[in-house]
Amino acid sequence: MTDLAWIEAVMVAARPQAVGALLRYFRDLDMAEEAFQEACLRALKTWPQNGPPRDPQAWLILVGRNAGLDGVRRRSREAPLPEEEALSDLEDEEASLADRLDGSQYRDDVLRLLFMCCHPDLPATQQIALALRIVSGLSVTQIARAFLVSEVAMEQRITRAKAKVGKAGLPFETPGAVERAERLAAVAAMIYLVFNEGYSGGEEAARAALCGEAIRLARLLLRLFPAEPEIMGLTALMLLQHSRSRARFDGEGEIVLLEEQDRALWDGKLIAEGLALIDKALRHRRPGPYQVQSAIAALHSRAATPAETDWAGIDALYQTLERMQPSPVVTLNRAVAVGKVAGAEAALQLIEPLADRLSGYFHFFGAKGAFLLQLGRKEEARSAFDRAISLARNPAEAAHIRRYLDRLTEA
Repeated sequence: MTDLAWIEAVMVAARPQAVGALLRYFRDLDMAEEAFQEACLRALKTWPQNGPPRDPQAWLILVGRNAGLDGVRRRSREAPLPEEEALSDLEDEEASLADRLDGSQYRDDVLRLLFMCCHPDLPATQQIALALRIVSGLSVTQIARAFLVSEVAMEQRITRAKAKVGKAGLPFETPGAVERAERLAAVAAMIYLVFNEGYSGGEEAARAALCGEAIRLARLLLRLFPAEPEIMGLTALMLLQHSRSRARFDGEGEIVLLEEQDRALWDGKLIAEGLALIDKALRHRRPGPYQVQSAIAALHSRAATPAETDWAGIDALYQTLERMQPSPVVTLNRAVAVGKVAGAEAALQLIEPLADRLSGYFHFFGAKGAFLLQLGRKEEARSAFDRAISLARNPAEAAHIRRYLDRLTEA
């Protein structure tokens, strides 16, 4: 139990709580992060020799706090703390700290950290980058690769986000009930944005890392709010979507449509977990957008074959989502179900009013081209596909549309 892989896993799991507690103690984001990194370095040195402590999270917090104080004292030209060997023997202090880390304090520390990353003054891109760096502990290189930007650009993005948070003068007290309710939606949205960055395409390793990290954060949030149905819905939605990851791209990295996917490649464990969560959420009878979206994903997951998909049920759920969260993208997604139930002409009529609002959206022109192709309107379909390619965000999307254009050329 002292191998490096185990130690790394413990550090990843402990990071949100530890950094949150250190932030509460030092009231400085950079100092909290540096203190946690120093604690991790000392753990890598001592744990393999001495064995893991009784409570690794408490150990990391205590050592991080002492390391941070050591830095403050050095800068103040005061006496440094004792040597590493003395700091590593923390049995009594560790037990005392572990006793104080009860559920409410843990919850408040993590929420404070997540709320800070989701500060309303930060653009969504900076919220995601800051959360991945501070809460998840991903390196700047990993985050930059996931967002397809240079390391310098990502470093600047994170630095700007930290500076804006510092200037905002955020309170470090326990967040009140009203603030929690207001900011919980922002935290959930940030986590889903992280997931979508991975789900939408790019390098396979980066996709998997971002999706996996978003699911880990959602599970963490679910532990903090075990009776909140929307957090259950969010977690279920990502689990059900991620269960199809192995089937979504072929050997050449091209997109495989849902109807063409090999369902034997879908992850049954993730599906079972997601279905159980959405069923539990719906029993609360407090429906929300994430629950509706996960219910749609559940209908896809429950269909053993494409022919067994309950498209009428999916259409009804999208209509519910349109009422809850009106959006042209929701209507566009609903059009796919309408096309299955009522035909391509009905689907095309549904999306035509969206043309102005989705004039720069890749998926609008991809769907429009597919509907036109089904109706035999080939030249109009070609024009829509050409526009879609010009808006593609990655090679996989562009290659997917070229397959349609190849069919038109062959015809």
